[in-house]
Amino acid sequence: MQNQTFPLRVLLAKPGLDGHDKGAKIVATLLRDAGVEVIYTGLRQSVDQIISVAIQEDVDVIALSILSGVHLEISRKIMNKLREEGVDTIPVTIGGVISKKDIKELKKIGITEVFPVGSSFDSILEFFKSRTKKVEI
Repeated sequence: MQNQTFPLRVLLAKPGLDGHDKGAKIVATLLRDAGVEVIYTGLRQSVDQIISVAIQEDVDVIALSILSGVHLEISRKIMNKLREEGVDTIPVTIGGVISKKDIKELKKIGITEVFPVGSSFDSILEFFKSRTKKVEI
C-alpha cells in the first residue's frame, strides 16, 4: 500500500453585494501557486449558488471572502444550507473585514477558520496545507 496525495479543491466565493475582490484574487493565486485547485465563483454570489457549485465541484473547503460587514448573516445562511443539503462536513473558512469579537460567534456558527484582514499568507497556507488529502492505494 502506498499513500497518494491529491490536490486540495477549494471553492473561493464572494457572497452578497460586496464588489471588492482584489484580496480574494490574491488568496486564490497564493493557493494556486501552492498546488491547490481553486474554483473562484466571482462576485455577488448567492448562498444557493455557492453551495450548488461546492457540491458540483466536490470541493474540500469553502472559502468565503466578505468585506461588506454581513459575515455573520451570510455565515449562518451558508451553514444552514450546508446542513439542509447534507454536506455540512465541508469545512468553511471566511476572510475579510471581521472584528475580533465576531470571530468567536463565527466559530460557534460552525465556521472552521477565520482570516481577518491582515492575516499572514503563512497562516492562510498553513491552514489549507493541513487539509491536504492523502489516500492509501
